[in-house]
Amino acid sequence: MTGPDLALAVVCGTGVGVGLWLAGSAAQPADRLHALRARRAADTTPRSRPVRAAHAAAAVAAGLGVGVVTGWPVGGLLAALAVWLLPGLVASGRAEAARTVRIEAIAGWTEMLRDTLSGAAGLEQALLATAPIAPAPIRAEVTTLAVALQSGTRLPDALDTLADDLADPTGDLVVTALQLAATRQARQLGELLGRLATAAHDHAALRLRTTAARAQTRTSVRIIIATTVVMAAGMVLLTHGYAAPYRTVAGQLVLLVVGGLFAGAYRWLGAMNRIPAPDRLLHKENQP
Repeated sequence: MTGPDLALAVVCGTGVGVGLWLAGSAAQPADRLHALRARRAADTTPRSRPVRAAHAAAAVAAGLGVGVVTGWPVGGLLAALAVWLLPGLVASGRAEAARTVRIEAIAGWTEMLRDTLSGAAGLEQALLATAPIAPAPIRAEVTTLAVALQSGTRLPDALDTLADDLADPTGDLVVTALQLAATRQARQLGELLGRLATAAHDHAALRLRTTAARAQTRTSVRIIIATTVVMAAGMVLLTHGYAAPYRTVAGQLVLLVVGGLFAGAYRWLGAMNRIPAPDRLLHKENQP
């Protein structure tokens, strides 16, 4: 296979994988409740199961395409690993921004609850009243809570589900306050919610400052990733003498070691951009 043919085949294989990933990203679960459940186990920017499945399919397609064209099993493995890892590393800034917006939304909804309770409304009535006007990033979760209450679910159980759906440490603090009020008639709930809202706003502001301070680091990470990927692809596609030793079994083992070192370095660069999140208070693993 000539150099241009090899380059075209690699590009086509990668394009198929990326296309499958983008097509899956546009897919939305038909049922809102299923969409909420799919976001529970998110770690940095929640992604639904269909998106994860499409992403995995794209990685497999890219790996198979590169492996078949080059005849390098390790090359196919590294291509699949690149499609799986690199988009998340490059887009880490957007994931952090989405988390910050979610914290702000929780703070805004907490203030809504405080203001509604100050009008002498009961807790359940306040939850139902704020569902249609809750901030957009968490409106689906709050609406699911309201639907559960209207269908007869006990308030403590509905709040447990809300904590799982929000899957956020700040949301756990708010839900804990609501659970205390629901089961033990906690006094001065409005004042407590106000303090929690203020703390959430401060947390979001701190995250914004931290994200802005790391903007240069994120740019450097993107440049490093793009440069190394382009250089590696160029050397393989354009300099056949350079790539020839990797066609042997020993060369494949060396390529595996080199690729593993690059993957570890990329993961380390990604960790530098990630803002550590506090442990969740109501996470099932933290409950007795």
